[in-house]
Amino acid sequence: MSDNTCKIIAISGGSGSGKTTLANNIMALFGEKECEIISQDNYYIDLSKKFDHDGGSLNFDHPDMLEFSLLATHLKNLKEKKEVHIPTYDFSTHSRKKETKKISPAKIILVDGILILNSKELFDLFDLKIFIDVSDNLRLERRMFRDINERERTLEGVINQWENQVLPMHKKYVETSSKFANIIISGENDIKENAKEIYLKINKL
Repeated sequence: MSDNTCKIIAISGGSGSGKTTLANNIMALFGEKECEIISQDNYYIDLSKKFDHDGGSLNFDHPDMLEFSLLATHLKNLKEKKEVHIPTYDFSTHSRKKETKKISPAKIILVDGILILNSKELFDLFDLKIFIDVSDNLRLERRMFRDINERERTLEGVINQWENQVLPMHKKYVETSSKFANIIISGENDIKENAKEIYLKINKL
């Protein structure tokens, strides 16, 4: 891998598949000076005025809820060695915060998100596309733990959203996008071994 080349790596998979954990483990292998992580979740549009209730009508797992055009612009800028300021999102109020997060150009940019392999605007920007495959039951278990403990969600709201939105959208948009991946890994394997495998693949690009 050339020292002057920025490689953008997609890490996709369903909600609760372990995308962020894998990204953090890969970054640890490269070091923070050589690697940055960008999450699809930062690019949700402001939905605070449309939000009705926890587990309600807003479908956060539909591609229309995300500003992929802005993410594409940011990734192109990073390829051109330009610093970007990405949005930050408040999941308790479903709004964009005033604060932004600075991302500096790096050798490796890891992008994690459930819908990134489904986006035509992003597709050609990725140098490597990874999909994490995990059973629905385990993903639900992980999602419940995260949303209740980190996002102030109710158990009823999490389950309603899972049954009415998350799982149907997973089948329609996420699962089908796995065919575009260069590598499909099991999210139930040892995370450090998965990270080492991807690390070696990236170094061969």
